[in-house]
Order: sequence, then C-alpha cells, then structure tokens
Amino acid sequence: MLRHPTVASKRFLVTIGDRTVSGLTHRDQLVGPWQVPVADVAVTLSDHVGFAGQAMASGERMPLASVDAPASGRMAVGEALTNLLAAPVADLSGVKLSCNWMAACGEPGEDAALYDTVHAVAMELCPALGISVPVGKDSLSMRTRWIDADSGEARQVTSPVSLVVSAFAALPDVRGTLTPQLQGAVVGADGSRRETELVLIDLGRGANRLGGSILAQVSGAFGEAVPDLDDPALLAGLASAMTDLRSRELVLAYHDRSDGGLWATLCEMAFASGCGLSVVPLASIEELFTEELGVVIEVPTGRRDEVQQVLAAHGVGEVSRTVARPTVERTIVLGVGSDSHSHSHSGGDVDSDNGRAATLTLQESVRDLAQAWDEVSWRIAALRDHPACADQEHAAFGAEDDPGLLVAPTFDPTDDITAPYLGLGARPKVAILREQGVNSHVETAFAFDRAGFDTYDVHMTDLQTGRFDLADAVGLVACGGFSYGDTLGAGEGWARSVLFNERLTDEFQAFCHREGTFGLGICNGAQMFAALAGLIPGAEAWPRFTRNTSEQYESRLTLVEVLDSPSIFMAGMAGSQVPIAVAHGEGFANFSMQGDPGSVQRVARFVDHHGQPAVTYPHNPNGSPDGLTAVTTPDGRFTAVMPHPERVIRNAQMSWTPGPVEADSPWLRMFRNARVWVD
Repeated sequence: MLRHPTVASKRFLVTIGDRTVSGLTHRDQLVGPWQVPVADVAVTLSDHVGFAGQAMASGERMPLASVDAPASGRMAVGEALTNLLAAPVADLSGVKLSCNWMAACGEPGEDAALYDTVHAVAMELCPALGISVPVGKDSLSMRTRWIDADSGEARQVTSPVSLVVSAFAALPDVRGTLTPQLQGAVVGADGSRRETELVLIDLGRGANRLGGSILAQVSGAFGEAVPDLDDPALLAGLASAMTDLRSRELVLAYHDRSDGGLWATLCEMAFASGCGLSVVPLASIEELFTEELGVVIEVPTGRRDEVQQVLAAHGVGEVSRTVARPTVERTIVLGVGSDSHSHSHSGGDVDSDNGRAATLTLQESVRDLAQAWDEVSWRIAALRDHPACADQEHAAFGAEDDPGLLVAPTFDPTDDITAPYLGLGARPKVAILREQGVNSHVETAFAFDRAGFDTYDVHMTDLQTGRFDLADAVGLVACGGFSYGDTLGAGEGWARSVLFNERLTDEFQAFCHREGTFGLGICNGAQMFAALAGLIPGAEAWPRFTRNTSEQYESRLTLVEVLDSPSIFMAGMAGSQVPIAVAHGEGFANFSMQGDPGSVQRVARFVDHHGQPAVTYPHNPNGSPDGLTAVTTPDGRFTAVMPHPERVIRNAQMSWTPGPVEADSPWLRMFRNARVWVD
C-alpha cells in the first residue's frame, strides 16, 4: 500500500518546483527537520511584515465515482476541507471553493451522473456547510478512442465523473498552522520528552466502507460500498472544534485521513517526526484501511480529558478516540483484535485504554516503511534525473542515524546590530538590479530595507537608457530568478547584456573599483556576477556556476555552514549552521571553466545533518566540490551566493525552524552586516 503511487511520496514532483519565490511562503509541502512531503495545506503570507495570509488545499476522490458519483463529489469537498483545516481557518463561511468538473458527456449514464454530482455538491452539501463556489471550470470530453493496431478494432476508455476541489480561505494570522510533525517525538537537551497521544476524529462514524480504497486496489478488487460524507454537521463540528482547540493550545499536530486510510496517516506522521508509534489495538482491519473522512490530531496526554470535553461540545466527541502514541524507538507496533473487555485468547496484550485484546500483527521498522513509501519517487527520479543522485537520496531517506536539520548560529539573531544607525536618518542607496525573468527583487529589496538601506528597483533597461547611474549607489545587488528564462545559460545572458555594451561595461567596472561600494549576487545574480568576474577586483578565482550534478532544478531547505571569510555580509557569522532556501538548476561550482579552487575565497558550504561538508545528494543539492555555495573577494566587498537568504529572513518564511515564528531568522544578519560596514 505504501508503494501505491496514490499514497507514496511525491517528492520527485515537489523538489523541482520553486516554492520560496516572493519570500511569502509560510507552509509548503515539505515538513519538519527531515523535510518530508506530507503537508496538508499551503499557506502564504500577505506581506513581508505581518502574519495575515491565505490558506489553500485540494481534494479529489475520483475512483469512487465508478460506483457512486455524488459520493465522490461530496468526498472531494470533504477532503479539501479536512486538508484546509490544518490552517487556522476561523469559520467555514469564509471558505471559497473552486470546482474543476470532468466528465465524458454523451456517454450512457454519464450526463445523469454529472447532474447528480453537481446537485449533491452545489445544491445540498455546500449550502449545508455555508460554503460558496464562486468559480470553477469543466472538461466534458473525458474519453479517448483509438483503433487497435493489431486487431483493427475500435477501443475506448471513458473516465468516470471527476471533481477536483480547491479550497481557499483568508487567514487573519497564519501562526496557528499545524503540520503532521509530532511534538511528542522531540527529545529535549536533557533527554526529556513531552507525553502526547494521537486522537482520530472519525467523520465516517465507524462505517469503515472500503469500496475504491487503496486496500481494495492492491488486493485486485474494487470493493462495494464507498465512503461518503453522510453528515455535514460533523464536518462543521470539526471546523469549530479545531478553532477551539487552537485557542486553548490543545492541539500540537494534525493530519487528515484519506488515501491509504489511518495506516497511511500514521506512517506519514512517523516519517515526518523521526519517531515510532505504538498503535492502540484495533477491532478490525477495516478500521486501519478505510478512507472515510477524518483527521488525526496530536494532543498532550495530561490534557486529554480537556480535549475530549472540547470535542464533545462541538458534536464530535462520540466519534473521537485515541489511536496511537509516539515512541522514541523507530518502530510502528500495531495489533488488530476483537473489541472486547476480556483477555486475548491468542496470547496478545490488552490495551489499558479501551480494554481491547489484540494479537500483535505488525512490528515494523520506520526505516523500512519509509523506504517503501519513497520507492516510487526514487524510481521515477532515477529515470528522469541523474540515477546516482536518485540512489543517494533514496538511501538517505528514513535513516535512523539522521538527526535532521538544525539551527545553530554562533551569534544572537535577536541582536539588531543596525540599531545605532537606524535613528540617524542616513539610509545608503542600494540598486536592486533585475533583468527580464528575474523574480526575487521584491523580497531582496525588503531585506535591505529592513537593514536600513534605501532600495531602488533598477531594471537593466534603466541602466541602458541612462535613467539610473550606478555612480549614485553604494550597493549593487543582482537578484535571483530566471533571467531570459535561463535559455542563454543561467545568468550568462544577463552578463552579456553588460559585456556587449561598452558603456555599461565601463559603468560596472567603475562601480566595482570605487572605494566604499559593495555587491551581492544571489542565485541567478551569482551566476551573472561570476560571468562578470573580470570586472570585479579580486574575483579572478571565482568559478562559473553550471548545471547541477542531479541534472535537475533543485528547490529545497538545505543546511549551510558559514565559513570564516572576509565577506562583509558574513561578519561575525563564521561557524553558524543554518538551513537556507535553495532554488536553482545551475549551481555547480565549475572550476574547469574558470577560477582556482586553491585560492578562491570561500564563504559558505553545504553540510550534512551531522555538520560535515556535504559530498552526497541531496545535502549537496548541486554537486559542488566540498559543498561550496558562496564565494567572495579578498577585500570582502563583493560576494556571490547560490542559495536565497533574502527569502528566509523571518522564521515565518522557513519551511522548518525550532525557533519562534514571530522572530527574525539568522539570515537577516547578512543584510544588517552590510549596513554596519557602510558606516
């Protein structure tokens, strides 16, 4: 079941898309210090200052339509909402749905199935929940026909009615967003661990229907009755209960039950948390694999009674029960037995919570289960990307000795070293430079603005036409993105727009040689700076940045160590190990084309989760020698960095951090260092 493509890890899709551009991402797909793709909801911030934002989630249960099309529609809405409720949605009335309808109109019975499903969703379920559907689309020719080459016979495949629901909600505050990462798995510095348990809220009321489930599919059967959303009031009660639980700080983690049932839900929570689970004995196999709507929440054991009172007050107490507890041992222990209050006749144990006797049926290493869950992604990546990199990532997934990401700055990130300068009124002028396709200029400008600079949005055409003169700026920042869509080589076309223009070449060279100026190239801008190394004094040893060894675009939260260097941006940061956003396809430090690895001034390198220089993928996402990912000049004025510090200057922008979400991240110090250096 864990290898079924519907259930299995989708990391092969997730890590090739830029999820941090704009610097407004609060919650992406990857969760926890091991960055496991199990998030229920996407959450974005409205701006770079506050905590208001938006939540987005989706739902679909297409296989169910083969038996019961209206049920598949109701379940799609239910799945979208149970995913969405991982975010602090105050009230269902504020949720908007977008419905994407697909059907093979004109085929026998399909028009009626479509009508019944639309009526069930739009005229019955959504009004009952107080939710509107202001937008949608349709594709009504979901069939394909062909002539069999061997037999000459006509063939046809017809899709059942399908509904994909996207749910949206505005959030006054994103800080209550929950993930599947279990807090009871976190071991403190003193070895202590918070006692917690996992509570299932079963919106199917114990119906445990298996039709269309992954269990049925891997068993070679479809099943009979399919899951359905029989009682909208339960879903509404779940929404109000989650709001109440959050306000009392009673819920620590959250994950929905859908494809793969409770089994997949619990496994994914264990994978994201680096822990094991002791599962309360179940009465039947149906309880484990049914895909009825529901959620699993983590709650403090010492406040379990209070949690139950809240759930009961919102009408979902009777459908809630404890199903598991986190364990330090990385195994999942599971038993299935009869729902009785007597001792097991098969020599099993009796669970003290519910008196169930169970025969132990499974005690599996989380590592082995994680390897099975990751196998689909591994095999697809091995075909699409560099197979050696795919093998390395798969081998590392779920490793028992992997401590995960860490945040270990050698300085106090809360210390605002620019404070003495901010009250003086002087704000040095920085040119935030961009070219066609560059998309990180806004978050870059904000980072420098926070540090006390006046930032100017400067397009290359502004320099070409003389609307802006670099002589007026003290700082020059080449932003990240995709100049010319990377079709001319990452950053190469951008550099040539300078090198092929004699006036701009002179202007850039004059800026770089002028005393008291500084420059920062980020990602695409770093590639551009490297191609302009001949204009930058002291940059002769810099490499060119070329295609990643993985042969793929890499978007990840990756651990970086700041090295001792003269870079003005990294003053006082040497030795820090902090995760940073990576988003590039051409970040390999290639000394075969340019530069000298022996004399280059190294600023930062990728390290593995043990703090050692990263030599394997994905800890070293681009394959650069010794994990090199940033370089500078001997005087430290000009620095090129491949990762994106400007996208993660707040903890609220980090995919994972153990620090308070309200605080600045350690990477803001880079930009503050530049402001201090100017004065």
